[in-house]
Amino acid sequence: MKKTHIIILIFIAVAIAVLISFMGDLTTYDTVASARQKEGKFVHLIAKLDKNQPVEYDPIKNPNYMRFVAIDTLGHSTPVIYHNAKPTDFEKSERLVLKGSMKAGTFECDEMLMKCPSKYKDDVEANKNNLSSN
Repeated sequence: MKKTHIIILIFIAVAIAVLISFMGDLTTYDTVASARQKEGKFVHLIAKLDKNQPVEYDPIKNPNYMRFVAIDTLGHSTPVIYHNAKPTDFEKSERLVLKGSMKAGTFECDEMLMKCPSKYKDDVEANKNNLSSN
């Protein structure tokens, strides 16, 4: 075999090894039902805050404990325990990406990302109203 063939084979083997190592890092978003099936495993859950249920947070008693109910896109709900401080404007968020695992029917959240409403939403509505009145 030529040296170039050997180098190409080594390059291909390294590329395959790198791709396989990245496969473990790829995550998908789960629903409440699929997270319950994967109890104890780390998942990403897309949901929104159930505003009909109370948010339990007492910063004096424990600033790193918040409990609330989240609803996924299919309408299934689950209690969530977040072991961190309550994020600013939490109740105003449109969508939550919860990272953690399901344990005994409760989602134990390690990290939370919030999609907040756009601050430009009111400007867009005002522009629509101005255009329609002209």
